[in-house]
Amino acid sequence: MSLLRLSLIVAVLAVSVALALTNPTTDQYLGFVQVELTKAMNRMDQSSSEREGAVVRSIFQRHSQELLNSMVRPHTVRQNWGVLSRFETTVLGSRIVVIGIGNQFIPIEGVDEAILAIGRRVF
Repeated sequence: MSLLRLSLIVAVLAVSVALALTNPTTDQYLGFVQVELTKAMNRMDQSSSEREGAVVRSIFQRHSQELLNSMVRPHTVRQNWGVLSRFETTVLGSRIVVIGIGNQFIPIEGVDEAILAIGRRVF
């Protein structure tokens, strides 16, 4: 076995181990959904007055964890593939598909629509 081939195998194994160690959990996924929901709330708030926006943000901040635990967590399925995870959430008729790899999340399908549906449902 050549040194180049051995180096390539070691590099692939090192990357695989690093990805396996940083494979996102369901709690990290819920944190991602919360951040995306906050961004959507801020976009929606731009059309309202500053005072109304502050009230909406305040209510959301106090109740976002309850919202996630009651609407998102029970409807989320995580497929753990070792070096990455596929998260699928079906909520309010919307389907969200997100790939989590290296503590990062890559939206694949339906994130914007579902986030807006959840935001409308809250208010």
